[in-house]
Amino acid sequence: MSSSTPSLWRERLTSPLTWHFVAFLVLLAAVITLSVRFGLDWAATSDRSSDELAAKQIQLKTLELQAAPLRGLDKRVDDSRAQMKAFYAKRIPPNYSSIDRRIGELGVSSGVRLSRVQYTQGKPGLDLTEISLDASITGNYPQIMRFVNGLERDQTFFVIRGVTLTGQQGGLVNLRLQLSTWLRVADAAASGLPHTPQPGETTAQPSSVRGKEGE
Repeated sequence: MSSSTPSLWRERLTSPLTWHFVAFLVLLAAVITLSVRFGLDWAATSDRSSDELAAKQIQLKTLELQAAPLRGLDKRVDDSRAQMKAFYAKRIPPNYSSIDRRIGELGVSSGVRLSRVQYTQGKPGLDLTEISLDASITGNYPQIMRFVNGLERDQTFFVIRGVTLTGQQGGLVNLRLQLSTWLRVADAAASGLPHTPQPGETTAQPSSVRGKEGE
């Protein structure tokens, strides 16, 4: 029995069927290993693809949000230009004389006395030049309020820059009023008004002061 056992094992080891079985097991193990590795790689690739896809979607959404304010921009620009043109035509005076005349009319209608009105012009802008007015007015409180309200509500575009109390006697009040309006660049250049002085500068009084004494 003992002598036949080694022979039996040798026959089994040398048998083609045995080697075919061993080869099959090795191949099966290799296939399983490769399948597991492929599955892991596929899962990793899929996760990366999902992350990249999500990142691209976020980038696309960000770009869409950034571009949203620009949609219809050309129409808004055209609308803004039309509104500016209408505003200029309605509320920007055509020349210096119309400003001076309107200030005088508001003074008469409110009852105040304009003792001094000084006009200067700032640096030209793209479309408009600022015209500065420095005026001294005298009147009682109701008259002054009517004058100030008239400026604020007038069709000519006036902006009040400052009001300073300079004196009071009886029921009359003296104020220094500083305000601005605008002219188109060419109209301001044709007005001959001196430039608005910067801090530390002085301007020539004879050419810039329009006397209102006695009015």
